[in-house]
Amino acid sequence: MRILVAYASKYGATQGIAERLGDRLGERGHEVSVRSCMDIDDASGFDAYIVGSAVYAFNWRKGARKFVERHAAELSAHPVWLFASGPLGTDVVDKDGKDVLKEAEPKQFAEYEGLLGPRGKKVFRGAYDHEQLRGADRMVVWMPAVRDLLPNGDFREWHEIDAWADAIADELGTPVGSVERAQT
Repeated sequence: MRILVAYASKYGATQGIAERLGDRLGERGHEVSVRSCMDIDDASGFDAYIVGSAVYAFNWRKGARKFVERHAAELSAHPVWLFASGPLGTDVVDKDGKDVLKEAEPKQFAEYEGLLGPRGKKVFRGAYDHEQLRGADRMVVWMPAVRDLLPNGDFREWHEIDAWADAIADELGTPVGSVERAQT
C-alpha cells in the first residue's frame, strides 16, 4: 500500500516523528513517502495518508492547514490519520489535573473531523533546543520568564510513535505481495 506521510515542522522535531512513522510503516511492507506539506503539489496516487504538524498556540502550522485545504477531496476519499507534536516535558497532567496530551490537541483535530473523517488522531511530545531558535523566536526565548517555561530537551516518546505506526499498519493490513518480517 502506498502511504504519504506529510508534515509541517519548524525546527525538525515533527519531521523526525514523520520520518520515524514512515520507517516503521516501511518495515511493515508499505511503500511510504515522507514529505514536507510545503513540497507537495499533487497528493494523488496514495492509498492512505498521515498528516501531522507542530502545534503553536493550539494550531497546526500554516503549511499543514493549507495542505489539508488544497487536498481535502483526495484525503477524504482514503484512510487518513492526523498527528501533532508540541508538548514539552514529561508531565502527564497539568497543574489543574488535566491530561497534558489531550489539552495540547490542535483545534484542527476537531475542524477536520467532518472534513476528513480521520481514523485516528494523536498528539506526541516534542523536542526543544534553545540554541536552535532563530529570528523572533530567539529574541522571545531569551526573556527569563519565557525561557523558564520551556524545558530544553527531546521529549519525543519513540515507543509511542512506533506503537501508533504499528496500529496503523495493522489497520491497513499486509500489503499485497509483501512478506511479513519475522519477529526475533
